[in-house]
Amino acid sequence: MAFYEHIFIARQDINASQVESITAEFTGIVEENGGKVAKNEYWGLKNLAYKIKKNRKGHYVLLNIDAPAGTLSELERRARLHDDIIRYMTVRVDEIEEGPSIVLRSKAERDRRGGPRGDRDRGDRGDRGGRFEKREAR
Repeated sequence: MAFYEHIFIARQDINASQVESITAEFTGIVEENGGKVAKNEYWGLKNLAYKIKKNRKGHYVLLNIDAPAGTLSELERRARLHDDIIRYMTVRVDEIEEGPSIVLRSKAERDRRGGPRGDRDRGDRGDRGGRFEKREAR
C-alpha cells in the first residue's frame, strides 16, 4: 500500500461539526476499501486566494492515508459528488509525517510568539525626522 495526503476544502457556510462528519464519512470510505487513515487534521476556516464556487473562505482538512490506489479513486469520486466539498487534492508521499503538519506547527509558533510580527517591532530608527516635525525657517 502507498501513502497519500488528501486535502479537501469544505464550503464556508457549514459549521465545524458538519466538517467533522464529512471527515468521518471519508475515513469510513477509506476503511471500507482496505485502507486506513493514519492522521486527520482540521486546519480551520481560512481565506481563499480567489473565489471558488462563490466562496471566499473554506474549511481545510488534511487526511494522511495508507491505502491502495483503488481506494483513492473511490474517495475522489465521492469528494467530487459531495455538495459541501468545493476543492480537493490528493498527493502521493514517500512516508507519513509524524506529529503535526507544517500548517499546524506554524500556527502554534505564531501563537507562541504573540501575533504576526512577534518581537520584531522595529520602533524608532532615529535617523529620520518625525513625519510632523517642524522644519526650520530659512
